[in-house]
Formats: sequence, C-alpha cells, structure tokens
Amino acid sequence: MSGDSPVPESIDASGLKIAIAAARFNPVLVDALLARVRARLLAAGVRERNLTVVRVPGSNELPVAARMLVDGRRPDAVVALGVIVRGGTIHYELIAQSATQGLQTVALESRVPVINGVVVAENAAQAKARCTGRIDRGAEFADAALSMAALRRRLSK
Repeated sequence: MSGDSPVPESIDASGLKIAIAAARFNPVLVDALLARVRARLLAAGVRERNLTVVRVPGSNELPVAARMLVDGRRPDAVVALGVIVRGGTIHYELIAQSATQGLQTVALESRVPVINGVVVAENAAQAKARCTGRIDRGAEFADAALSMAALRRRLSK
C-alpha cells in the first residue's frame, strides 16, 4: 500500500447509505479498521441509521456478505474489511485473491461500489502498522466509499 493517498473529497454524506462487512478473523486488527471506518463515515455526515455493519467469519466470506448487503439493504456503497497475514503456506494468497476477485465481481455485477478494505500483510507487525498505525487505512477505505457512493448517485440521476 502506498503512503501517497488521495486528498479526501468534501462530500455531504448525510443522505448516503453505507454497508460494512467485517471479518471476525484477526479481531483486534479488523476491529481497529472498523472503528476507523465508522468514525470517518459518521464525521462525514452518514447517519447512524444509514450505516449497516455485519460480521462474517473471515475474509473469504466477505464477497457473499457484500452481495447480501447489496441485495437486502441497497446501500450506496459497501466496505469490506479483513486482515490476512502470511502464514507458513500459500493459504493467505488464495484467500486474498479469492476475496479480491469476489468483491470486484459483486461491484461489477451489482453496479454498487464495493471497497476492498482487506489488508494483506507479510507479518503481524506489518498488519498492525496498516490497521492501527499513523496512516489511517480505515479512513482511506471510508473516503473511497463516500467518493464512489457520491459518484454513483450523481451518475444515476
């Protein structure tokens, strides 16, 4: 991940509906991301009643949850949060690739922006830095969701 993030747009988010699917695997790190995403969305004006959060076992389940949120809640955008850390096998690569492709498929098929907030790290220290460090990845994911939700609304009119 780059440290050169885009400057957040000024968006009136008071009417936007945002859904978040967050993995329960690596709970301390995912909970930190979730807290940062929620804080940024609420600060931007998303109303609590327009914010839906669901939890799933792990990152591999995020695409299905994203699709269910799109179909059931009809949000303006979905943020999918997970943390995958390299282990002793290639399992983490398979899950990361599967989650990424699945989230992209949901976005393209539904035409609802799905923000891939799955942090893939080489080790626990790197994962911690990306989830709780000085660069606020959660805020970046929230900003991407707000930007894409606003774009979707603007182009749908």
